[in-house]
Formats: sequence, C-alpha cells, structure tokens
Amino acid sequence: MTFRTRIFLATSTSTVIAIVVTSWIMWSTAAVHPLTFRAVFVAAVAGLAAASVAIAVLSAPWTRRLRALEERAAHYAKGGVGAPTPDFGADEIGAVARMIDALSLDVSTRLSGLEADRARMAAILSGMIEGVLVVNQHGRLQLANDAARRMLRIDDAVEGRHYPEIVRHPAVAQQIAAALGGKPTASVELTGLRDPGVTLMARTAPVDVSPGRGAVVVLHDITDLRRTDRIRRDFVANVSHELRTPLTAIRGYVEALGDATPDESRRFLEIVARHTMRMERLVRDLLRLARLEAGQEALERVACSVDSLFSSIETDLSPLLSARRQTVAREVASDAASVSGDPAKLQDALRNLLENAANYAPEGSRIVLRARREGKYLALAVIDEGPGIPPQDLARVFERFYRVDKSRTREGKDPGGTGLGLSIVRHLVELHGGRVRAANRPERGAIFTIDLPA
Repeated sequence: MTFRTRIFLATSTSTVIAIVVTSWIMWSTAAVHPLTFRAVFVAAVAGLAAASVAIAVLSAPWTRRLRALEERAAHYAKGGVGAPTPDFGADEIGAVARMIDALSLDVSTRLSGLEADRARMAAILSGMIEGVLVVNQHGRLQLANDAARRMLRIDDAVEGRHYPEIVRHPAVAQQIAAALGGKPTASVELTGLRDPGVTLMARTAPVDVSPGRGAVVVLHDITDLRRTDRIRRDFVANVSHELRTPLTAIRGYVEALGDATPDESRRFLEIVARHTMRMERLVRDLLRLARLEAGQEALERVACSVDSLFSSIETDLSPLLSARRQTVAREVASDAASVSGDPAKLQDALRNLLENAANYAPEGSRIVLRARREGKYLALAVIDEGPGIPPQDLARVFERFYRVDKSRTREGKDPGGTGLGLSIVRHLVELHGGRVRAANRPERGAIFTIDLPA
C-alpha cells in the first residue's frame, strides 16, 4: 500500500486557494515477499505465546491464593472449623481471607454457645420431675421432656403432632387457647389421662417465640400428694371415731353410776376400765407408729432363737387363747432355728400377728407358727383357720385403721383392736430390712408371713 499526496495552488485577485489531493495505491499480497509474510506470522505467534506464558507465570500466585480461599470457604460452608488461613498480604485477597476467617470464628463461637445452651437446657428438662410440653402458635408440639413422656406414656415421635393427640382433656385445650391468646390461665387437675390412678396438675403459660406466640404446659404429678392428703383425712376421721366411741361409753356409764346399785356400779366400772384401756392402747399404738414412721426407734440386732420368740408370744396371749379354746402349734425347720434381729421388736410384730389370728379365727381352731428358709429369706408365718381375707382387701390390710368387714370376725363381733397393729408390724419388719405379706390358704384361713434377710 502506497500513499501519494499532491498540492495545487491557485490565485485570484484577493485569495490564494490551495487544493490538496491524497490518493493511495493497493498492492497485491502476492507482491509481498514470502519471507516477509512468514516472518510477520512467526513473530505474531511468538508474541502470543510469550504473552500467554507471561500471563500464566504472573497470575499463578493469584490463582493459588483464590483456590485456597475457595477451598477454605467450602470447608467453612460444610460446618468445619480450623486454624485461620495464612496471611496473603495486604491486598484485596488478603482482606477477603481475613474477613472469612473472622466470620468463621464468630459463627463457630456462636454455634458453640448455642450448643452449650441447648445441652444445658436439655439437662435441666431431663432432670425435672415436672413434665414440660411446648406448643407453637398452631397448637403443635415442639418439645416434650422425659417426665412428660413418662406421665402421658407417649413415644419419642411427638414433635409436630397436634396437642389433642397427646393430652386429651378439654380443660387443657382451654388453657392452651387462652395462653396463645395471651390471657392468664388457672391450674387444672387432671385424672385418668393414661392411668386411672394418676392425678396431674396442669399449668399453662404463654411464651413469645419466633414467629408468633406459643404456650408452655407444665404437668405436676400430685398422685402421692392426693394419696397423702386422703390418708391424713382418713387418719383424722378414724382417730376421732376411735376416741369418740370409748369416750361416749365412759361418759354414759359414769353418768349412770349415780343411780346404780352396788352390783351395777361394779359392772359399770369394769366397762369404764375396759374402754379406758382401749383408749390407752390406741394412744400407745399411735405414738409407736409415729416413732416408727419418723425413724426414731433404734434397732439392736442380735441372734434370736425362733422357738423362744414363738414361746414368748404364746405365753403373752395365753389368756386370749384359753378363752377362745385355741391351740398353737410350732413348726421350726432346722435351718431356721435362729434369726438376726431385735428380739423386742420381732416379738411385738409376731405378737400382733398371733393376736390378729386369734381374734379372727373361730373358737376351738388351731393356729400354726411356722419358720423355714425360703431362698435368701427366713420366713416366719402365722397360719389360722379363719374365714380368710377378701381378695380386694389383701393389698390394704397393712394400712392404718383398715379393717376387714365385721361379718368375717368373731361371728360378726368387733374384735376390739385399734386397727394399727398390722401397720406397726409392717414398719417393724421394714426396719429389719424385711417385708410382710398376707395371703389366703387354698382350703381355709389366712397366712401372714414375715420375710427377714437370712
């Protein structure tokens, strides 16, 4: 290619005019020398290759830093933690690396705090004796601790279920609805949810959660409290009845003494004395039972002869046995001739059982005192030929003031006990680390057995 320029000058009377003409001439590539074209092509390729190598060499450190930064970011994204990345300098990549490390450390610290809080909360909830249910704003369970699962007998998969599937009680539904509405709620007593014998107290409170408002239901198992309260009321009523009966009789006969004849006065005084002794025995048994329940009676354990224990209680109750024409037989096995325990307390327990058998067995019957080894226990049994114990009463005969129907005793007569004897027996035996049980004989009669550690 060749450029050519021409300039023409023209004049007039007042103006000089210049004309510039530019032109070029195109040469054919065929006219270029082949060596020149090859040289240009080789130079271009060499330049490109050199530029590529230079770019690769210069960008390699940057690529390695970016790849390492990408790998560390992916490691953090998967929840991993580790030492901070090396310092890449003070440029933009180094600043990004330091920022990622700082964010990762902050997230790790926050996650550790959350895990610690979660573990602490789980430990608190699992250690609580109260059941805790957390319900969200839609009435679905979000949490139930171990105590709530035991109380309501629910499985592990409760989260997400609607609360009526877990606690089927309209009062709880009203509590939760009121709590979700931010209103105060009152405690409600629940019975028969999963077990007819269990009584629960439910309290519900609103709690602000994200999003919306939830409710926390706290369940208290008050079965033992209600049972204790019932026993207390029964105890007060029974003591009042047991004291009022002899007091009424004593007052009536004392008033009758003023107009009584000498023979009547003597008979009235005997009745007054009998009722006075009954009151005295009741008060004595109450005090004994109170000491046993409070753990105020010490145990003096020595080796005791079983035959001597049987002989002593038979001697103590000989007037009662003679009056009812009852005989006592002893059956002491050779491997049960001795027992370790407190002789006085064991004698009191066996005496109560023998007296109970004499009162409930018919006149002229036979009572057996038996001792034998049964596994790791030495069993001392009192066996009578009475009417036995109704099956529904077997589990309650050791309760205070509990008595079997009078129609099964002494031809319908009251045996005159305080109703505390068997309860005292149970406490005396448990003081020795043993147990006492009642059962009926297949043919006829009852068996009271004291099992003492051999």
